[in-house]
Amino acid sequence: MKTIDNIQFDNRRALIRVDFNVPLNDQMQITDDSRMRAAVPTIRKILGDGGSVILMSHLGRPKEGPEDRFSLRHLRDHLSRLLDTEVLFAPDCIGEEAYRLADSLKAGQVLLLENLRFYKEETKGDEEFARKLSRLADIYVNDAFGTAHRAHASTTIVARFFPENKVFGYIMANELESIGKVLHDTERPYVAVIGGAKVSTKIDIIDNLLDKADELIIGGGMMFTFIRAQGGKIGQSLCEEDYLDTARKIMASAREKGVKMHIPVDALAAESFSNDASHRQVAADNIPDGWLGLDIGPESIKKFSAVIEQAKTILWNGPMGVFEMSHFAGGTKAIADAMAAATSKGAFSLVGGGDSVAAINQFQMQDKVSYVSTGGGALLEYMEGKTLPGVKAIND
Repeated sequence: MKTIDNIQFDNRRALIRVDFNVPLNDQMQITDDSRMRAAVPTIRKILGDGGSVILMSHLGRPKEGPEDRFSLRHLRDHLSRLLDTEVLFAPDCIGEEAYRLADSLKAGQVLLLENLRFYKEETKGDEEFARKLSRLADIYVNDAFGTAHRAHASTTIVARFFPENKVFGYIMANELESIGKVLHDTERPYVAVIGGAKVSTKIDIIDNLLDKADELIIGGGMMFTFIRAQGGKIGQSLCEEDYLDTARKIMASAREKGVKMHIPVDALAAESFSNDASHRQVAADNIPDGWLGLDIGPESIKKFSAVIEQAKTILWNGPMGVFEMSHFAGGTKAIADAMAAATSKGAFSLVGGGDSVAAINQFQMQDKVSYVSTGGGALLEYMEGKTLPGVKAIND
């Protein structure tokens, strides 16, 4: 894997594709800067080597060209504070003004470009637009794993113009190395924990994991499709009726491949989808009419925790219940606790997927697991066994 540690940046300009697609409030203030903070080590490494940095990113989904609410200028001051250095801003990502600012950069300086998606050519993967971006620098660095599954101009096509000078930044390198530990270089026993609302969004991931994992834990709303597929009574719980056969095939495939599947035996059911609703512990396959399951129950928690705590490799994608509601966060919190316990004993644990990451952050347990992926959709596609265009572009 060719990273920024394998290249010399002294007196050279690095064009870095970062993922600064951060949330902003109505006052254009950043409400979560974790993606920006994650990029700081890569930027500092290049500056420390005597190079200069040109940062490009998208922000939001502007529909018809430039819109002030999607301007990266709103990020400039905060980025300056994070880097403890002045960040220059180009009011366009290509064109004469951007070229002038890039050409005049001195060692140790940082230039932030305007939103790439102000040009439709970006998402179309337009080669001429990519060529114009390449004009800005000497070296291309991809450090935006969250967009690596998109064959956009800035994430994939631009790499063609840097045949000898294209590398991964630290975020990309860490993501690929960490995900590799749960997809390829796994220590056993290997336990995969898959939750979330729908089976339909996790079929390819589960199929891929059945060739790798020793044990597979199912939780979240999707558990009721599996329970219903076995003839269970699930009340008003979430269920994808069109995927009952799929659930049966997954269970049959697991048996054939010797993967032990764990499906909840009990649940916390509520009279309505509300934190204030009456709720009680019930058998997961015997939920009363009109009630719906919103979390796994204590017996399932005990069973799942025991499985996780003896693992050497753990992948967690998807919560066990509606963790945003305090009464139904217990199952998801217990999984996090079990992963932390296993990690403290030497296991490698990876948390990935938006809701799982949100949960681990909510419980303030990011430092208790081995790695928290920022990948989102890119992580899911990689776990499905797909080739990510942004990764292939650097490796080719």
